[in-house]
Amino acid sequence: MVFTVKMKENKEFVSLFKKGRFVCGRSCVVYYRKNGSGKNKLGISTGKKTGNAVMRSRCRRIIRQAYRENESLFPKGYDIVIVSRPYTCECKSTDISAFFKNKVIPQMKNPSVKNKH
Repeated sequence: MVFTVKMKENKEFVSLFKKGRFVCGRSCVVYYRKNGSGKNKLGISTGKKTGNAVMRSRCRRIIRQAYRENESLFPKGYDIVIVSRPYTCECKSTDISAFFKNKVIPQMKNPSVKNKH
């Protein structure tokens, strides 16, 4: 990933959950907040409700690929955490990629736009 570094510290995840904005979808929830640098920081979280270790790893791979496909479209300078849901393992990276293009990226670029459910 060219414009992105990994988020590793637990306190970064927790502060983003508490103070960041979010967009919900069927396959995942995306939390985001400006970080003031020129690069994005990406963290991917999968809980035990998602499935066993193999399923959780598959979810992370799917999410990472969907992010990689749209990395150039995301605005720069954000902390981003993507939390998988149980449906993530059943869908393909193109489904999540479409969610990023249609909901997440427009809301990150223009925060005054609300989600239409």
